[in-house]
Amino acid sequence: MATKTSSIALMILCTFFTSLAQVFYKFGAPKLELNLISIITNWQVIIGICFYAIGAAILIIALRGGELSILYPIIATSYIWVSLMSMYFFQEVMNIYKWLGIAFIIIGIVFINLNAKLKDSVMQYTEPV
Repeated sequence: MATKTSSIALMILCTFFTSLAQVFYKFGAPKLELNLISIITNWQVIIGICFYAIGAAILIIALRGGELSILYPIIATSYIWVSLMSMYFFQEVMNIYKWLGIAFIIIGIVFINLNAKLKDSVMQYTEPV
């Protein structure tokens, strides 16, 4: 099964929503106590849970359009989104090691997708007519 470009785009959108959920969890964490009332009245945590649910729904839809071994590594882009959002919302500092890590994530995802494209083109020429 060839992986659709739309499924790749949906996976990236999924990681955006789950990363946004992490940001809301971080906002809600200082107010959180380990009791039910605290959890259900913490609106930042509730919004985070909603973003995770949206991300999960998008993930399921995306997985219908391609190979799991191609699509799932895209989840690693969550590290990129969280790093960028942390800089914006929490004024966290990105050092050279974090930027290198982001570069390696991008390179890894590109290699995985190149491998899939190469495999698809080889299979096209080796299948009997």
